[in-house]
Amino acid sequence: MRTENVDVAVVGGGPAGLAAAAAAREAGAENVLLIERGERLGGILNQCIHDGFGTKMLGEALTGPEYAQIFIDRLSDSGVTSSLETMVLDLTPDRELTICSEDGIRRIKAGSVVLCTGCRERTRGAIRIPGTRPAGVFTAGVVQEYMNLRNILVGRKAVILGSGDIGLIMARRLTLEGVKVECVAEILPYPSGLARNIVQCLDDFDIPLYLSTTVVDIHGVERLQGVTLAQIGPKGGVVRGTKRFIDCDTLLLSVGLIPENELAKKAGIDLSPVTTGPIVDDQFQTSVPGIFCGGNALQVHDLVDYASMESQKAGQSAATFAGAGKLPDQNIDVQPGNGIRYVVPQTLSGEEAVDFSMRVFSPGSDRYVVFRRGDKMVRRMKQTELDPAAMIRVRVRADRFKGSEGPLTVEVTD
Repeated sequence: MRTENVDVAVVGGGPAGLAAAAAAREAGAENVLLIERGERLGGILNQCIHDGFGTKMLGEALTGPEYAQIFIDRLSDSGVTSSLETMVLDLTPDRELTICSEDGIRRIKAGSVVLCTGCRERTRGAIRIPGTRPAGVFTAGVVQEYMNLRNILVGRKAVILGSGDIGLIMARRLTLEGVKVECVAEILPYPSGLARNIVQCLDDFDIPLYLSTTVVDIHGVERLQGVTLAQIGPKGGVVRGTKRFIDCDTLLLSVGLIPENELAKKAGIDLSPVTTGPIVDDQFQTSVPGIFCGGNALQVHDLVDYASMESQKAGQSAATFAGAGKLPDQNIDVQPGNGIRYVVPQTLSGEEAVDFSMRVFSPGSDRYVVFRRGDKMVRRMKQTELDPAAMIRVRVRADRFKGSEGPLTVEVTD
């Protein structure tokens, strides 16, 4: 089996991988290889025909394919090598990848690796919905692919479980194609998608959203005939007397995304118990030196722009590591405090400005996100609205970390 040497290997050709590979090349890496298992670059963006992409990075609202093409053109101009329809079978801690393509199986020895493998949808089995197993039960992303790429209509009357952004967007898409969307049911007492999607995809089309509600039974043998909904109490049980049958032939599941972390596990990378993606420093380097991570493989994003931004940084850092063999020492631990579910990065050097990403546990308004290190308040930022579905991004300058010791704690306060 032959072995090839590259400076930087990027795994995944979606928005994160495109940004990382182009940034690595522009940062000075001579030989950058982008590995994508699909037949085209762009990843999930190819089936996202709605607009709203690029508002943060490019200052305009683009469709998914338009956004992807900008980065594909940038990649082509930079001279990055792309290997399509190629699967990464293994990744070792010393940055050796085993890949499989139409040319057979071969090894890639990389100076650094960037994991941009994206995420996968949670399925019916993951949430254990009881009932029969008829046709007509899909994840929202699968329906999006069927309709937008294959021109296949999946049904005529639908119920959507989960108010994640893909499910909300598909509620609008189905309605525009003549499907009757009976309702969206959300087990949480608040929506799990962005507020703008609640308004534009449900309110504007008079589609009801039932909170604290879930599917407790599925009916049908050959084809789905309906579902039973019920309200969920504050302790998690079904509220007596609230079960009701909804006639439908299609059930869409929009019940969460999970970072694709199998290669990270193979390489022995430490994973966050909250995000299930790798634990990284402010260079987006994982616990294994020379292996970096960005995009939805690191944490699930609500805006693709942020996935691209952090992956650009990961690509730049990977180029630096491939050339120098090391990065600045990380000596400040970052930990979530009151009200914060998680924060990325989890360690930092304190030598440069850091863009922090975080999510809160529960909705709120007129609160502050506060960074503390020891007795020193490093940064305090007012948040008019706190929403678990909306990622909070905060930049902290390097000089703010000076003059204090100990870990950096991020918390929500009044």
